Order: sequence, then structure tokens, then C-alpha cells
Amino acid sequence: MLIFITGGVRSGKSSYAQKRAKELCTDPVYVATAKIWDEDFQERVTRHQNDRGPEWTNFEAYRDLYLLPLQGRHVVIDCITLWLTNFFMDRNNDIELSLSDFKKEIDQLIEIPGTFIIISNELGMGMHADTPVGRKFADLQGWANQYVAAKADEAVFMVSGLPLFLKK
Repeated sequence: MLIFITGGVRSGKSSYAQKRAKELCTDPVYVATAKIWDEDFQERVTRHQNDRGPEWTNFEAYRDLYLLPLQGRHVVIDCITLWLTNFFMDRNNDIELSLSDFKKEIDQLIEIPGTFIIISNELGMGMHADTPVGRKFADLQGWANQYVAAKADEAVFMVSGLPLFLKK
């Protein structure tokens, strides 16, 4: 099963995803896809870590999430935006190669028996990027979100901490 949760910054995506996972099982898995780029981001990561209790199994994975021991588990993947950044940087900002790599990983991941709750951001609803690389990444993010949403059994859009069910 694939549950896709998207929304803007501080819309409640992660809290909602974690709540859903804990409703489904007593021992959820959390996969963080981020690299720590600076002190501010480290603080955000620490805040997220403190939100989770000891019942969580935690993994940090840059790529190749499908190689983690996730079979039969309820897994929160946080988040597509940071995961895509890894592909985008590895592929020297090439949208087509980054999207192709991402789609392959999604396809491999959803072949694993389990429940995957994947979080993303709606970058296109915010300010228009003022650099060419920013605009390229926003496009990549939009296409990646569309791909995951199409594959998802359920899609949820978070607004002000409230879930709007797009696909159920």
C-alpha cells in the first residue's frame, strides 16, 4: 500500500504521516532522506527526531531505499523533496536523469510488501524560484509528485494541519 502525503511548509505533513503510521502498527519505521547541509537544517532534523518515540525504527538513507529491511513494515519516508535533491545533485541538475532515477527507485520500493507513507512538498504553490536551477528543481518536484500520486492508493493534501483527501 502506498499513501502519498503532500502540502506546503509547516502544513502538518510529518505529524499526520507519523500519526497514520502509529494507527496502523505499534512499531513503525521512519526513513529520513536528508543530508545535513547546515546548522539550521540540523535543528529541523533534531526537532523531527524528538517528535518520535522509542517505538520507531529509524533509518537515514541517501538513496537506494529499497535495499533497507522494510519488508512487511509500515514505513514513513520523509521526504521526496530531500530525496530528489540527492538525485539532482548527483546528476548535476539534470532533470530527466534525476526523474528517471527517482521513478526507478519508487518502482522498486513499491514492489516490497508493506505500507509506505511518503511525504512530499508542493513547491509550485509557493514563491516562484528566482534562479534557473531553482525553477528546474521545482519542475522536477512537480513531476515526481505526479508520479507518486498516480501510483498511490491514497493521496492526502495537508493544509493548516488538516488533511484533504484527494484519492482514497
